[in-house]
Amino acid sequence: MNIYETSCTLKNRDVNLFKKLKTSRLFEFLQEASIAHTEELGAGREKTLDRGLLWVVVQQEVKIIRFPEYDETVRIVSWPGNTMHVLFPRFYRLLDAEGSLLAEGSALWALMDGKTRRFVFPEANGVSVPGIVTSEEYPLPSRIAEENTDRQMRLRVPFSWCDLNGHMNNTRYFDLMDDLLQNSSVFSAPELIRTEYHREVRYGEELTVLWKKTDRTFFMKGITGEKAAFRIYAEFGQIR
Repeated sequence: MNIYETSCTLKNRDVNLFKKLKTSRLFEFLQEASIAHTEELGAGREKTLDRGLLWVVVQQEVKIIRFPEYDETVRIVSWPGNTMHVLFPRFYRLLDAEGSLLAEGSALWALMDGKTRRFVFPEANGVSVPGIVTSEEYPLPSRIAEENTDRQMRLRVPFSWCDLNGHMNNTRYFDLMDDLLQNSSVFSAPELIRTEYHREVRYGEELTVLWKKTDRTFFMKGITGEKAAFRIYAEFGQIR
């Protein structure tokens, strides 16, 4: 089974105050599909987590056609590409109940040693995720160019933002993005979201967040100490 499919009906926890799918939940759906499929393909926790190896996202890019709404049923489709040294490409499509495309994207995953916090070669650890090629692969994530920012804040990473890998979960960055972008009167809908994760942010670490917003774009980056932690770039179309 090289193509994974699952479906769900959006509930209260999945949507924002506009009854639209939360940005963070969109990426959680993709992340959960990746992990579930990887387990089906024989690279589950027995070969990874139980041996001290952690799955981490390195880069992501998603193009959004429409944000589904509360009580709407969506279908998540995902499949792996061919492994690239230490990187595992993965592709995604989000469909509505009629099969129309809601969003599509790609990600690069890697395995990290839980003790050294460094990437490891999958072959040396007996981990293999066979890839396939279809006609529906979204391009692999592009790099994010550095931008000057005009606003910043500092925060200390709380316990509730961290996952079983011991660091701030990548989807929490999207909650932070939405908190900086949205307001209570209009929903500014991103049409493209691109991310890079340079280093993990651990529980209790101080994170400096810097950002810049224009009419059509948003750029945000995080720094711990003097080291870059992440970057997010988004593009916006019509408010809907």
